[in-house]
Order: sequence, then C-alpha cells, then structure tokens
Amino acid sequence: MAQTVTPRGPAAILARPVPGPTRAVELHRAEVAGIPVVWRSAPPDGTPTLWLHGVPTSSRLWEPFLRGAGGIAPDLPGFGASAKRGDWDYTIAGYRVFLEAFLDHLDVGRFNLVVQDWGAVGLALAQAAPQRVERLVVFNCVPFLPGYEWHWVARIWRRRGVGELAMGATPRWITRRILRHLRGTGTDVPDELVDQVWADFDQGTQRAILRLYRSADPDVLAAAGRDLGRIGATALVVWGERDLYIPARFGAAYAAALPNARLRSVPDAGHWPWLDKPGLVEEVCAFVAAR
Repeated sequence: MAQTVTPRGPAAILARPVPGPTRAVELHRAEVAGIPVVWRSAPPDGTPTLWLHGVPTSSRLWEPFLRGAGGIAPDLPGFGASAKRGDWDYTIAGYRVFLEAFLDHLDVGRFNLVVQDWGAVGLALAQAAPQRVERLVVFNCVPFLPGYEWHWVARIWRRRGVGELAMGATPRWITRRILRHLRGTGTDVPDELVDQVWADFDQGTQRAILRLYRSADPDVLAAAGRDLGRIGATALVVWGERDLYIPARFGAAYAAALPNARLRSVPDAGHWPWLDKPGLVEEVCAFVAAR
C-alpha cells in the first residue's frame, strides 16, 4: 500500500528547491522478514538510492533528498513508524540481515547507499556485498573505525538502569537541548525536527536505542569496519566539522578507509550538515544521480 507524502516538518524547511522536476514521495507499509516496516520512496532516474537514517530520527529527514533524486528510505526497525518488537535483534548484524531482506522484498539488486549517524549499519551490508553498491555517501556516521570513544549521552545510555532512567525522564525540552548540542553549531534545531523526534520517542524506540548502543563497544565498532576497503564504489564523505559527538577526524578516517572516496569537509556545519548548508541536498542528489 502506498500513499503520497506532502512535504512537511524538516523536509519542508531544510532544503532549497532542487533543480529539475520535483518527485512525489510515497509512503509504503508491508511486512518484511516478519516485521511490519514503513518506508518512503520516489522514482529514481536510474540506480535506486537507499537512504538510511540514524538515531533518533526516521526516514522523514530524507524527504528533500527523495524529492531531488528518488530512491527508498526505510524507517529502520525500532524507529519511526516501523515495528518496535521487544524480541528483535537491535545490533549491527541484526540490521544488516534486515536490510538484505528489505532489498530482496523490493527486488533491488544494485543500489546507491547514503548513510548518516547509525545509518552506518548499511556499511555492514556494503562490506558483505560490495559489488552491489554503485555510489556511496557517508554523512557524519558512527565510526566503524578504531579509536572512537562514545560521547557523553551514549555513555549514559550504555549504563544499565541509568540509561532506562535517563530515557524515561527525558521531557521534550531536554530532547531539544540534546538535539541542539548534537547539531554542534550553537544554533537551535527546527521545531519540526523536535516534534518529529519527540513523537517517535516512545518506549519501543527507547528500547531499540539502548540495545543498539549497548551492543556496540568500541572494539565492536572497529571490527564492524574491518572490510571497508572492499567497498570499491565511488564515495563521497560529507562531514560537518562542528559535530560535537563524532569529531571531524573520523570523516578523514572514513575517506582514507574507502578506496575511492573524496572528503567533503563542511565548516560551520554539525551532525546533520545539510541543516546548516541546505545546498548539500542538491550536491548529494547530483552525486548519486551521476553516471
């Protein structure tokens, strides 16, 4: 089942109009590998692009990119409007298996891949099947690299008992402050982004976040990127230099680990670089559409 999505929230205010025809974004619901999943899509001009969100957002944040370049953007299990089952495997490996099933469900062979924050789970799939990935964009991702230590919020979430208390006691205004700090530029986040995150931040999403972070010790993250060098796709690493949670050196490290990557450092931009530099939407759409 599909329905057209009217641009709203962050998608309506964060992007300049992308040159060329604007694509209608549709919302879909289906059961994939035994779990109800919601995703957004728009028709691509060629190879479809898989857009993977991070914590604590959903596929809504990709709407301007979908309107510009098309592709598919799922709400990952545990997030957005997808199912948030208590018995699901909220780990890097669990998400890799899900993404394989999701692409099989849609009969997608080769694809472009765009990942941000914990959308890095898509890199696990790309390392397992590098021949399927044509173009790759890495936006301020969780480092699947050696040397990363979790930021202060993650350290709270990773502590059993303390993390549950912190999640349950987080009101909307604290959510705004965390997002503002995460943005890293000292400017506020749009009300629509706060509304989106807050609306989805139920017990199921809280549980998914806690399990995901607790499954990912620094050595697990380093091991998860051991085969990044196998990904031969033409790659663009876009990194907001003012990200307070994932330092800019990891953007350079990703660019060095990927054999055909170019680093696009973005001064005066944070964890979601296109919030601060909306022209990046057009730039990335053009990159994934290039032949």
